[in-house]
Amino acid sequence: MVSKFKILALVVVISLFILLFISCKDKTVSQTENKNDETNITMNETKIIYPETKVDNVKENLHGVEITDPYRWLENSESPDVKQWTEKENELSTKYIHNIKNRKQIRERIEKLWNYPKMSVPNIDSKLYFYKYNDGLQDQDVLYVKDTLDGEAKVVIDPNKLSKDKTTSLDYWYPSENGKYLAYGLSESGNEKSILYIKDLDTNKDLNDKILGAYYTGISWDKDSNGFYYSRFPEAGTVSANEEFYNNKLYHHTIGDDYKNDELIMEDTKNKETRFYSGYSNDYRYLIVHAYLGSSRKNDVYIKDLKNTNVGFIQIAKDFQNAYSVQILDDIIYIHTNENAPNYKIMTTDIKNSLKENWKDLIPVSNDMLEDYYIVNKQLVVKYLHNAYSVVKLFDLSGKEIETLEFPTIGETPSISGKWDKDEMFISFTSFTFPTVIYRYTLSDKKMTEYFKTKIDFDTNAYEVKQVWFESKDKTKVSMFIMHKKGLEYNGKNPLLLYGYGGFSINLTPSFSATRIIWMEKGGIYAMVNLRGGGEYGETWHNDGKLDKKQNSFDDFISAAEWLITNKYTNKDKLAIVGGSNGGLLVGAVVVQRPDLFKVAACLVPLIDMLRYDKFLMAKYWVPEYGTAENAEQFKYLYKYSPYQNVKEGVEYPAMYISSAESDSRVHPLHARKFAALLQKMQKGNAPILLYVETKAGHGPGKPISKSMEEVSDIYSFLGKEVGLWD
Repeated sequence: MVSKFKILALVVVISLFILLFISCKDKTVSQTENKNDETNITMNETKIIYPETKVDNVKENLHGVEITDPYRWLENSESPDVKQWTEKENELSTKYIHNIKNRKQIRERIEKLWNYPKMSVPNIDSKLYFYKYNDGLQDQDVLYVKDTLDGEAKVVIDPNKLSKDKTTSLDYWYPSENGKYLAYGLSESGNEKSILYIKDLDTNKDLNDKILGAYYTGISWDKDSNGFYYSRFPEAGTVSANEEFYNNKLYHHTIGDDYKNDELIMEDTKNKETRFYSGYSNDYRYLIVHAYLGSSRKNDVYIKDLKNTNVGFIQIAKDFQNAYSVQILDDIIYIHTNENAPNYKIMTTDIKNSLKENWKDLIPVSNDMLEDYYIVNKQLVVKYLHNAYSVVKLFDLSGKEIETLEFPTIGETPSISGKWDKDEMFISFTSFTFPTVIYRYTLSDKKMTEYFKTKIDFDTNAYEVKQVWFESKDKTKVSMFIMHKKGLEYNGKNPLLLYGYGGFSINLTPSFSATRIIWMEKGGIYAMVNLRGGGEYGETWHNDGKLDKKQNSFDDFISAAEWLITNKYTNKDKLAIVGGSNGGLLVGAVVVQRPDLFKVAACLVPLIDMLRYDKFLMAKYWVPEYGTAENAEQFKYLYKYSPYQNVKEGVEYPAMYISSAESDSRVHPLHARKFAALLQKMQKGNAPILLYVETKAGHGPGKPISKSMEEVSDIYSFLGKEVGLWD
């Protein structure tokens, strides 16, 4: 049976940006030592001599506007000149950061904070219990299986043993219902170009089946476990590098067959940005296919009766007009949708009357965003967002509310695992001062017990969290979470770290991060703002921060900073900002628009050149979110806010740490390279502009913990130095 959770997870993985707070750099132990030989940094740090950077006289006319692009040559990652220039920038950044006072102590503290056990919710799609576990500082999580909940844990896949540098990652894993096989994907160096393998769980050995091009796929095992439905992209080498992430197709694979002969089930010959995800009904009679276009959550839905071979797919949602997530239980179709419901609702219809005019509301739209739903033990488990935090309610199949689950505080329930015919489910819960706990809930007796709880070197009672509301530029009310030590005085002198994202309907909700602790331990404040473009308040909130309204996201962030200063939380010389991916675009845009407002910024794996972003890698998926400069009307607003086109000479920009990765398959490192080169040339003041491009990592997923700790140490050392946190 198809899981709503899996569908949304797939959509986020393939076409949305991973919500990042950090991206990582590969640093050897020797790089942590102070090196004074051939350094380009004066010890009083009043001036930095940057690597010499060639300037090209590239000009082009877009819709009647002359565009200059002096660093287009930095787009070519394979160029020896680009590689040499990047190496010099990396060397400069490494030397600068490792000369920062207390960097070694920061690294040691971060390692201590991160050294605690971590576990995923058990997957119970099969008769076995699968889960990922990390004993503390393992570079990659290990996949385990148990026959029973209290049984012996057995290692299924340990990625730490698959490569010397620990950069091989387990991207996805799907067990067959009978527990005979496991389909899983591995990729190298963070490139997310997964290869699909099949493991025989009785022998714990891989079969000869090996499928290339199976990036971001879901797996729907047949009932007899002799095959499965999956999607894949063109095999590398058969198309140009930029086309490897397009023209996704749905196939059926039979165990033992050559995947090149797999049966083609569905493709979209008109839209190369369409990708497919399939699932079964609970009785395996019906195949359900969701087809998503680009990064939007708008999708088409197809259903096929596998017992009636004379009839093909019936399309119950078409033309990519709205978002739909469909499950079928006992011939009843359950539909989670935002059609005429910006906050989403759940509808139902009989399989024999699947046309839209027969759909009926089951759980109607409300003031809270109906984020997700699951069918567990023939009940509906519904996850809402209320003021950007999770609320979980149970309903019977007639839509009658049964109860609201209780958690220790306001927070987030990032993962729920259950099955339509099982009485138990697992729920993870976390909050800003509450490390992740996994609860086991039995629906028959409404009993919730702790299944997994971890301890960390952190006194949760020493900190407080508040949610505030402020007015943005256009008077829209925006929410923000603020966290700091209890008793902190709002004297306008506190170092403050402000984080935002604001895109792709991704939600910023209360969750625990050991990384933030080191900032707050020293008296700093952490703030997270729910910008328009996110999904915290439904699809309207998302739509108000995308395409021609993208500037609203930037205005919300700027207004949050101004509010924090006005209300004495901090001042502009103590204000640090951070964002990754779409959040990197956010940081780049606000720094260029309001350089006077921030002291220092970390701009991580960012989108920066918005006139050319969709020409590289998988970025065409994001045209529904941003638009494209190929469209004359969309060009106007992209040109107006694109950070690369709006850097000005003679401006004193904040100190900046800009990062990227050569193996990033989502955001091309050209953005970080071009932005850093331009800022270094245009910078009026002495604030450093640093660039680091990781050579063996991608956009974030699969990054070894050792790399993550190195980068977090670098980011916090740099940000903290600029705002005086380490003084």
